[in-house]
Amino acid sequence: MRTSADLTEESMAHLLEIFPECFTEGRIDFDKLRATLGEEVDSRPERYSFTWAGKRDALRLLQVPSRATLIPCASESVNFDQTNNLFIEGDNLEVLKLLYKSYFGRVKMIYIDPPYNTGNDFIYPDNFADPLDTYLRLTGQKDNGGNLLTSNPESSGRYHSAWLSMLYPRLFVARQFLSDDGVIFVSIDDHEVHNLRLLMNEVFGEENFVAQVTVLSNPKGRVLGEHFARSHDYLLVYTRNALETELSISKTPDEVDAQYQESDENGRHRLLELRNTHRQFGRFNRPKLYYSLYINPTNGEVFLHPEKGFIDVLPIWDDGFEGCWSWGREKASRERQLLIGKAIGGKWKVYRKAYAIGENGDTPRKKLKTIWTDKEYHTEKGQEALDELIPGRVFQSPKPVALIKTQLELCNDLDALVVDFYAGSCTSAHAALELNCEDGGNRRFVCVQLPEPTPEGSEARKQGFKTIAEVGKERIRRVIQKMKKESASKLDIKTRDTGEDLGFKVFKLAESNYKPWAGVEDKDSNQYAKTMDLYTDPLVPGWKPENVIWEVAIKEGYGLNSRIEPVPGVKGNAVYRVTDPDKAQGFRLCLDDTLKPATLKALNLGKDDIFICRDKALDDEGAANLALQCRLKTI
Repeated sequence: MRTSADLTEESMAHLLEIFPECFTEGRIDFDKLRATLGEEVDSRPERYSFTWAGKRDALRLLQVPSRATLIPCASESVNFDQTNNLFIEGDNLEVLKLLYKSYFGRVKMIYIDPPYNTGNDFIYPDNFADPLDTYLRLTGQKDNGGNLLTSNPESSGRYHSAWLSMLYPRLFVARQFLSDDGVIFVSIDDHEVHNLRLLMNEVFGEENFVAQVTVLSNPKGRVLGEHFARSHDYLLVYTRNALETELSISKTPDEVDAQYQESDENGRHRLLELRNTHRQFGRFNRPKLYYSLYINPTNGEVFLHPEKGFIDVLPIWDDGFEGCWSWGREKASRERQLLIGKAIGGKWKVYRKAYAIGENGDTPRKKLKTIWTDKEYHTEKGQEALDELIPGRVFQSPKPVALIKTQLELCNDLDALVVDFYAGSCTSAHAALELNCEDGGNRRFVCVQLPEPTPEGSEARKQGFKTIAEVGKERIRRVIQKMKKESASKLDIKTRDTGEDLGFKVFKLAESNYKPWAGVEDKDSNQYAKTMDLYTDPLVPGWKPENVIWEVAIKEGYGLNSRIEPVPGVKGNAVYRVTDPDKAQGFRLCLDDTLKPATLKALNLGKDDIFICRDKALDDEGAANLALQCRLKTI
């Protein structure tokens, strides 16, 4: 495989699986599909839709597989061979396409802080004809015919459209990364929050909208703003699917002390009324939750069956409204020991005990409100955190660490895989590392940042940071240094069995190790033959084995935390084993010009083994025999 996964091809495969009768000679027959779906198809000329100038091109860009690769940069990494954290330097759409197969459905949380489109924001000039070529020119890896770093001025005729076209394909691919219980958080301000809501409704589904959080980011207000001194930003929250568990965070020790004042032999607890206190729920629409509970008045014990002297209690409000319980009969029976009856104002009520510490040692949790005013979320706090690590204001207005930590806590997953593909100064990586240290978590991050040049004459340039990506990498290094120093001075370090992962791998987007097919302009058979001779070996001149191995792994769908090791006991050829520990899958690969029979004998390949080698390393007979022995793939 010389390109990333083809998203259109995969969508077609899913559609074929569901509606095989709607395909003719490998193509969709839309008339049959409409007939099959019947009334579910809305073909009215006037119907609700969200569109913009350039949406079709954005879709075409989404459908173009990436022909790029990612090359490892161990010298810029920390603990490259052991860490599971990643920093990838490159255009995020190309990177997302390359990671699509390996990270599909695995990401618990995505956080992004995209350009706000305030008039001077950098908008990457996507080119669906050849997106990689545009990136290579932008980053100086190819001759540049012009300045490709452009802002998106409000005077532009396609001001909103250009921004939407930039964001749409990236969000579309990103959604595929989310697990079934995955959540995405997007920071935005007033300029595009309305369009972003519509865009995310289309990509994630309006039914998967969770909240629009208002974050007090600048309590003094931006005094240069017209008419009002704007003091807030927004955080849009969407899920891939409806969540089975609520987003919540742990209560603080002070909150636990204040709220859990009852106690028994099982520990501290508080009493919550079992009756559902929302009038939109009652016997009229929740009949199975309307039933009698029976209380022993001598000790308040609750039963589901009556005995002599027991008090019959129904979930009826004081004004006679027939409500319902918040638990069904089965759960009430199963958790009966948590129920207790109390006489309040001469009327018996049923309560449930909520313990401060659960059976699994879990602390109580709480929902957050949709207005966040804590001073730790102020932009100045984000600036202070970065300036403490890298003095001199090398990056303006980074997001506060606490903002990302709160999102991580809401997801309530100590092993969460976290992705930020507008990483900037890498606040997300900082937050994940810091929170792991605090609660013993094993969260892993994937940060992606374009090597966008820092301004000429800026403090960042003076300190040697030529791009924002370099600022982000250095921040992660210094966070790790700081944490190692602090850990060394502590006796009680919270680590899990696997230990803290204080490292990160660096990869960079680059041209493929495979020669691009340029075609043959001259139809002359001799010219065609000469061109074909050039592609006898598909690898580019000067290729490096490590880079080729990583490209093969990526395009086979293996993650960037794969392990590459020489296969022992093989003489005459260099053979490598590539293993993805997250998928428990692997393959063996040899890049030598010729495969020796002794090598194949030593490998002892079976039918379930994947072996990859260069096409030129085998003659036709050898390839045919090897294909019968194992799952053979050639380069």
